[in-house]
Amino acid sequence: MKTGAVSFWYADIGLPATRRPPLSSDAEADVAIVGAGYTGLWTAHALKQADPDLRVIVLEKHFAGYGASGRNGGWLSGGFAWNHDRYAAASSPEAVRAMVRAMMGTVDAVIDVAEAEGIDADIRRCDELVVATNAAQQARLLAEARHRARWGEDERIHVLTAGETRARVAIPGVTGAMVVSGTARIQPAKLVRGLAEAVERRGVTIHEGTEVTAIAPGLVTTPRGRVRAPIVLRCTEGFTATLPGLRRTWLPLNSAQIVTEPLPPEVWARIGWDGHEILGDFDHTYCYCQRTREGRITVGARGVPYRWGSRLDRDGAPDAETIRRLIAILHRHFPAARQARIDHAWCGVLGVPRDWCATVGLGADGIGWAGGYVGTGVSTANLAGRTLADLALGRETALTALPWVNRRVRPWEPEPLRWLGVRAMYRLFSAADSAEARGGRPSRLAALGNRLTGRA
Repeated sequence: MKTGAVSFWYADIGLPATRRPPLSSDAEADVAIVGAGYTGLWTAHALKQADPDLRVIVLEKHFAGYGASGRNGGWLSGGFAWNHDRYAAASSPEAVRAMVRAMMGTVDAVIDVAEAEGIDADIRRCDELVVATNAAQQARLLAEARHRARWGEDERIHVLTAGETRARVAIPGVTGAMVVSGTARIQPAKLVRGLAEAVERRGVTIHEGTEVTAIAPGLVTTPRGRVRAPIVLRCTEGFTATLPGLRRTWLPLNSAQIVTEPLPPEVWARIGWDGHEILGDFDHTYCYCQRTREGRITVGARGVPYRWGSRLDRDGAPDAETIRRLIAILHRHFPAARQARIDHAWCGVLGVPRDWCATVGLGADGIGWAGGYVGTGVSTANLAGRTLADLALGRETALTALPWVNRRVRPWEPEPLRWLGVRAMYRLFSAADSAEARGGRPSRLAALGNRLTGRA
């Protein structure tokens, strides 16, 4: 089994054979973007669509798509995964429903660009299927379906019985599922690589191997030179904690995945999953899975959730305990794949704000930001990029009026409180899942964990 090496998605297509030239001297631009992941690249794409003559420079420490954009679970969900009520309290219920509609539109937006730019990212339109396997999970399933319908997703949310769920995928002990229509599966690294090439064709300059050491109004500093620009956009998501003064802005939460070898037809005949749905569960320590184009299963979950001092992984290498947990999830949900070889395991970080609500904005000083996606970045980054572009161009649009724009929250606590709080939350989640699996009612331990870290 290969571990790390950034991700299986790059093992699938190969790491970049050559890197784009780093910044070699001081430069000037109309817009400087820090980070060449989905957010930075979608922003660059939208900027050049709006104004082809705009000078846009993207600065990247490693290579385009090195972070979560090249490591995620491949869920193009168009989903709204944060606290609707918190956004509504700062704006209005109708503004939140407008954001839900905008998020749902990201699926078509991404696919339209991929088709127009000739990006082959193994995109397959499908449903999202989130299963319950005990009574407590079934209660959460029904509550979540009602909640999302109330906020404007009623036409795409459906609840399946146990029998209807088994007809789609043979997960032991399933009691039902929530179906979300209008989603898609992708190969993440293919999408981010294709997007980088697309913005370059439009005249965007990407400097790889260029670490940003400081961001100030009108100025980005690197060891290789400085870039002056009236607009500077920070698109670093889970890597934000590495920048000076931003260690407590967004917590880098760790997530990890494994992937099996391609499964033979007789195994797939026992599993089903003919609809290729992106698939998760209602555990508090939930998982996320996909059936890849060549018939592998990927399984992702949080693993060891947080490293002391907001430290990051080294090139996506997960620890042995996290791999063990992921294999246990695979075997529990897909026992027919129990004998399958695990070909790759990897991990990465996602950004979590203190209130668990994503934001995008631009200050009066010309410094903008987007991120804190809490694990739903494939869709959210597209909406964030288009919104950042409108803000950078000084436009007042439907996107710039959405309630996540210019939302600011307090930072995370200093260590050791940050480490203790997140670790305690996931221990409580695990204990709650164990109790519920034994047939108990919805556990109060998970509610305590959510309150502890502001997730509730």
